[in-house]
Amino acid sequence: MLDVAVIEDPAAAEASLDPIRARILAALAEPGSASMLAARLGLPRQKVNYHLKELERHGLVELGEERRKGSVTERVYRAAATSYVISPSVLAAVSPDPSQSPDQLSARWLLALGSRLVQEVGSLLAGAARARQRIATFAIEAEVRFASAADRAAFAEELSQAVAALVGRYHDESKTDGRSHRLIVGLHQIPAAQIHPDQVHQVREAQQTESEAGQED
Repeated sequence: MLDVAVIEDPAAAEASLDPIRARILAALAEPGSASMLAARLGLPRQKVNYHLKELERHGLVELGEERRKGSVTERVYRAAATSYVISPSVLAAVSPDPSQSPDQLSARWLLALGSRLVQEVGSLLAGAARARQRIATFAIEAEVRFASAADRAAFAEELSQAVAALVGRYHDESKTDGRSHRLIVGLHQIPAAQIHPDQVHQVREAQQTESEAGQED
């Protein structure tokens, strides 16, 4: 079972978004037959069996084993992955393009970068799974609480300079046979729903400070 499966086929994405099928996928974190899943989810076995076959057809679940129970063969399924991500390539025609109007201070551009990140890493994961290989990745995550909007702007400027210096030091345009990599450093405010209640007023104060700074500009 994969840790994460990236869904790139529109039909498979549609199948995964069905509410009942999504519940079945979650329930199949632990393998089960149609009868077992029906009991877990409180649904008719025939309905569960129908949705299982659709999920299997799109590669979202797989047959784990078959058990004989008298004259009946019980098919035990398992999820193809622990979790699933739908690639932006599913909506390729309307997917955001980060090459259009790049702006380091734009939330839309950050989303476009994230969309491309999911699409490209998803494609790498799919290829690596077929080849039974690992892919080389690296990521850094940190939480930064800024005292003011000015501090955040200064941080972004220093970070930009540090990244530019590193890229300039290691990028070798003359190596045509080298492997090109894409670097993305993202910074975003943590949604209020994920912040401890004691910190909510700090977030509101920071937002008010940013608003006042924008009015002064």
